Amino acid sequence: MTAIPELADRHVHSGKVRDLYDAGDGLLVMVASDRISAYDYILPSVIPDKGVILTQMSLWWFEQVADMIPSHVVTADPADFPDPFRSHADALRGRSVLCRRLEMVPVECVARGYLAGSGVSDYAANGSVCGVPLPPGLLDGSRLPEAIFTPTTKAPIGEHDAPMTFDEVVAEVGGETAEQLRALTLGVYERGRDLAEKAGILLADTKVELGRDAAGNLVLGDEVLTPDSSRFWPAETWHPGGAQPSYDKQYVRDWLANESGWDRSGPPPALPEDVVARTRQKYVEAYERLTGRSFS
Repeated sequence: MTAIPELADRHVHSGKVRDLYDAGDGLLVMVASDRISAYDYILPSVIPDKGVILTQMSLWWFEQVADMIPSHVVTADPADFPDPFRSHADALRGRSVLCRRLEMVPVECVARGYLAGSGVSDYAANGSVCGVPLPPGLLDGSRLPEAIFTPTTKAPIGEHDAPMTFDEVVAEVGGETAEQLRALTLGVYERGRDLAEKAGILLADTKVELGRDAAGNLVLGDEVLTPDSSRFWPAETWHPGGAQPSYDKQYVRDWLANESGWDRSGPPPALPEDVVARTRQKYVEAYERLTGRSFS
């Protein structure tokens, strides 16, 4: 699913996965597509049901952290959306939310509880990640002594986010807001980590989208604690010292990097059917294990 042609006059933005539509009165309809991205490219293939899984998982997580910070969600029932969206309820159901328009903070708010991804090379180079010093002897996949705030810039689609130190965040948004961003990001991560561990899943890291509503309050936006914004690892196979099995698009990354022959200098190729199927399976498994609900 991509942007809805019949609502083209309301369409205001398309991201890697989501399309936004103006619903009037300071509201937006956010629709999660089945698009998938890797290495800063949107792939020509889609993962069936991915948008529904991401939306339903985010809604579940928004409830789990509601005592900590409100979300932008007004309703997820298309029957309660304003016109003309109600007449497209079948296309919107399960993968869309009516939400408040936010002024997003100009920082990608990331929390890490394990050493993984770009943090591994940063740590190897200088013993720290985003200016946060870490103890010696850590391996790829090691659990950190405590969760750390490792923000980045917000780069346009097709460009890389750049690591930021906390001082750089202060310079960007001011000291008080920087402290709030760090506390909220770590709080959401720690709540997610603790709940995921009960389901036998390790939350290695996550990215949190924060913005201010019309009253100036910080609010959770976009999605939260999904396989698109987080690294989830099966606890039973965790073994520091290399890349971990994961509940995300790692099958896609591995195929692109090791089997496709794509050199990342042009548009990425379409995915084989088995990679699409295995990726969908991982998204479904993550949803079911984390929420305790069945996805049909």
